[in-house]
Amino acid sequence: MKQSNGNEPVFMTPISRKLVDLIERNADELTKNWLRDVKANAGTQTYGKYDEKELYQRAFRVFSQLGKWISQETTKDDIKNYWTDLGKQRREEGFLLSEIVLSVELIRRHLWQKVESEGVMDSVLDLYQALELHNRVMRFFDRAIYYAVIGYETQE
Repeated sequence: MKQSNGNEPVFMTPISRKLVDLIERNADELTKNWLRDVKANAGTQTYGKYDEKELYQRAFRVFSQLGKWISQETTKDDIKNYWTDLGKQRREEGFLLSEIVLSVELIRRHLWQKVESEGVMDSVLDLYQALELHNRVMRFFDRAIYYAVIGYETQE
């Protein structure tokens, strides 16, 4: 991740850094909430039967490393390689494609629910800066889903 003199990623505004820190700091709580939802959701039945510790580790990796995933140093190829491999792996594990997409959407939903519940945006400037982060995060998740689907559909 590119660093400024203050050890902050170059692309991040103060509110963006605050929000990413909030998410990464609460990765355990977010992961547990996601795990409860994904295991109970009718659209993710395979997740309900899958090893809970493994599912926890997988989701925790996304929440706890959000800053890395959305940094300017994480390239499209980095995202492509990781998520394409993930799609292939999930297919081999017997997950339906729709379950994979829904599980990533649930990660994204829990992430933004946490941000909204904390009320860390006090001004219009904070809201504007948070919107920049929101757009960056959405682009990341859009790419993640796209490449997971590509990986899932790839037959070797």
